[in-house]
Amino acid sequence: MTVTWVRAAAAALLVAATVTGCASESPSPTADTGEPESSATPTDELLWADEFDGPEGRRPDDAVWVTQTGNLDDEGWGNNELQFYTDAPENSSLDGDGHLVIAALPAEPDADLPCVTVPSCPYTSARLTTEGTVALETGRVEVRARIPNGTGLLPAIWMLGNNGETWPAQGEIDVAEVVGGEPDTVYGTAHGPSYFNEDGIGAAFDLGEPSGDEFHVYAVDKRPEAITWSVDGEDYLTLTPDDLPDPGDWVFEQDMHVLLNVAAGGDWPGSPDASTTFPAEMVVDYVRIFGS
Repeated sequence: MTVTWVRAAAAALLVAATVTGCASESPSPTADTGEPESSATPTDELLWADEFDGPEGRRPDDAVWVTQTGNLDDEGWGNNELQFYTDAPENSSLDGDGHLVIAALPAEPDADLPCVTVPSCPYTSARLTTEGTVALETGRVEVRARIPNGTGLLPAIWMLGNNGETWPAQGEIDVAEVVGGEPDTVYGTAHGPSYFNEDGIGAAFDLGEPSGDEFHVYAVDKRPEAITWSVDGEDYLTLTPDDLPDPGDWVFEQDMHVLLNVAAGGDWPGSPDASTTFPAEMVVDYVRIFGS
């Protein structure tokens, strides 16, 4: 199996989705924004998807999406970040038009949100993960999204390993990151035991427009000893063990789960300023996993 469903409840959900046609075949393109065809290989089939259908204001399905909360005591999520992640609908919910919206917002003036670098976090946001529910070993992850941009923002679509190791030995694949005031640029990066933080191995893709203007399909093909990043079906980076400082530090032959979040502030990319527009919304049309 290329997709691992960890909980029995998730397995039951997959059966239900197949009955309704949600996970049994690739959904039709959405007419409103001209969704491109999937660039999954012809031998791949759709193994799992969340199309985020449901009424406005409903929280994402908690049989799949685990909402992480707070501002970690250890360096504010590793980056001295200034957001406090919540499970409030204001920070993550469906919009009623087939999208999940993850929103970073200024915190209420009297909020008490413990933060690593300041007494109370000045922003709230959301961080959703499929850890313990859905994981990919071999195949393709596609996320169609409109990613916010602005000084001090760090929205991300990414994956972490399920091998039980401490990061960076855990392994991390950044499917798409948009950093601070670089609105036209998306970054794809891998992190592992000898290549992490500023030594992560990756590349940049020029969208030709701000990432918040239009939907794009951000994808990673995760194959044995090869990872390929693409945007709208255009490959821009392939990584193999031979590209690492030590080929023995390849840690990606394992199940990896998906994460979606919008961070604000921190060492990278710095703090929001007067030019940053809130709410800063990552609008996700779908998350799909393909395999054979």
